[in-house]
Amino acid sequence: MTDPRESKGPSQFTTRVNSQAGSILTLDDPGDWERATRGKIAEHPTGAIAGPLGGIAWNTADFDFMREQEQSPDSVHPSLWRHGRLNAVHGLFEVAPGVWQCRGYDLSNITFIKGKNGWIVIDPLTTAVTAAACLELANQHLGARPVTAVLYTHSHADHYGGILGVTTREDVEAGNVRILAPEGFLREAVSENLLAGPVMNRRALYQFGILLPKGPLGHVDCGLGKTIPLAQGDLIGPTEEISLTGTELDIDGVRVVFQNTPGTEAPAEMNFLFPDHGALCIAENCTHTLHNALPFRGAQVRDTLVWSKYIQEALDIFGDRMDLVFSTHNWPRFGRDDAVKYLELQRDLYRWVHDQTLRRMNHGETQREIAEDLVLPDCFARHGHTRGYYGTIHHNAKAVYQRYIGWYDGNPANLNPHTPEASGKRYVAAMGGADAVVKQAHDAFTKGDYRWVTELLNHVVFAEPEHEGARLLQADAFEQLGYQAESGPWRDSYLTAAMELRTASNGVGANPRNITDQLDVDMLFDLVGVRLRDQDVGEASGTANWTFTDIDQTHVLGLSHCTIHHRADTTDDNADVNIASTRADLASMLRGERTIDEVIDSVDVKGDPTILRTIFSNLDMFSGRFGIVEP
Repeated sequence: MTDPRESKGPSQFTTRVNSQAGSILTLDDPGDWERATRGKIAEHPTGAIAGPLGGIAWNTADFDFMREQEQSPDSVHPSLWRHGRLNAVHGLFEVAPGVWQCRGYDLSNITFIKGKNGWIVIDPLTTAVTAAACLELANQHLGARPVTAVLYTHSHADHYGGILGVTTREDVEAGNVRILAPEGFLREAVSENLLAGPVMNRRALYQFGILLPKGPLGHVDCGLGKTIPLAQGDLIGPTEEISLTGTELDIDGVRVVFQNTPGTEAPAEMNFLFPDHGALCIAENCTHTLHNALPFRGAQVRDTLVWSKYIQEALDIFGDRMDLVFSTHNWPRFGRDDAVKYLELQRDLYRWVHDQTLRRMNHGETQREIAEDLVLPDCFARHGHTRGYYGTIHHNAKAVYQRYIGWYDGNPANLNPHTPEASGKRYVAAMGGADAVVKQAHDAFTKGDYRWVTELLNHVVFAEPEHEGARLLQADAFEQLGYQAESGPWRDSYLTAAMELRTASNGVGANPRNITDQLDVDMLFDLVGVRLRDQDVGEASGTANWTFTDIDQTHVLGLSHCTIHHRADTTDDNADVNIASTRADLASMLRGERTIDEVIDSVDVKGDPTILRTIFSNLDMFSGRFGIVEP
């Protein structure tokens, strides 16, 4: 007898949906395969990259099932299958004379520019082990060279986390390696990956399908690349920031012209041209998919209008000087005409999402109504790079709506609804009990109405999370929706939901080691505030003058009204305590490596340290384990 907790194959309805999608899929991109394979020099010798603690961090063989079969299986949307096969191409590629990329060994691409004395590296991937493997591949086939500079295109972890695979902190501190990033990079990287890190990491398990098995019934592609490496990332802050568009620098004998593009795909991002190579790095502002205006994992809503305008600015300032455009995901576009047309279509895509969402908003349509009604026109749909393999029109329209007028649709019935648990209990009672709701859901399942099944059973699972029939039927419905999804993150989210309902798993543990000693004091104190358990500090109040001896800075840290406050470059004449320590001492407490008493005993403290004990003894630690599809 089949175990009801096992994955199921595609239903007749899913098979029909995917077959129909395949029959009408006509893409005007017959050159994509040539672009994705052009200039290939070599592959990693095994395709298996070991993790730092043993095990395998990356294995290209995980996706051999896609390389070996051109026709999509019934359990995968045919458009996503096509795109996933293109992303499965891996190796070291010559992009232009003096410019090479490694693709297919991480979610992102790493690019190597030949400088006068060494390598200029663009975006050193997510982890040190994948970055080091790619650097070794480049050195082996192109000649060994030291890394002299690193360019971070933007503040997302898959573009800087592998920094220790291409350089060391000692070389950076000694001035041997320049690290350049857009203005505001460090603050945005910290804000996105630390202040909200635990909840984002939990949600990222859904977005990227990290815990799913690879295969036709599981994870097949992320849209931007194959998957996330199984290793931890690191961070070295930039030594230089780019703030002005038009800035031109000589980096190891190579001319680079920068365009700052804040508020586009990331809050801090930049494009740049190598004029002597005719090569434009468009960062992640244009890839071979419609991108996210708001990722599932959570982030600041991105401004699709500004995004579109920055692509136009790139065309204006670089268009007549570029012979190709390459991104930090997917594959390049070769030749000026093709590159310009590609950028123009990407420009128009983000503007179209923005304008058409606003037009419908101003007719009074709600988020859900706009998302249901907005359909990608054929002028975009027939091109692979504007389809929704990562972002989708559906959830990007909701993001535009949220950016302008927020979560509230104006209907007071939605102004103060009950929690999912409280609503679930009321809905289930009103519909005659859990078994009655499950029966209705089962009837809908037999008709292929999987969206309605998941909506109905959501109430049961939140009202009675132990109801096995509801959990397993909702899992089956989520699974079919995953098989039908063109978007990699939609597929992964549905299939991860199904897996968690069947196994009652709620994520993996959080790891605070990204709280590095390099973070500025203001950022570290922001983390203190986010973690302060207000109910445990009571009415305590006080201030501390804190001198950081390693960076020659003075700060005031205070507690009042169950909240910390902080001022930089000053002291408080009435402070309760004066403490002198290093920035590393503060970071070590936030990582949980040392207690406040251990720090107090090892540094210079004058006065009453009670206020410090009150603050640092009442900081939350986040497990990274909580329910998403259940309470």
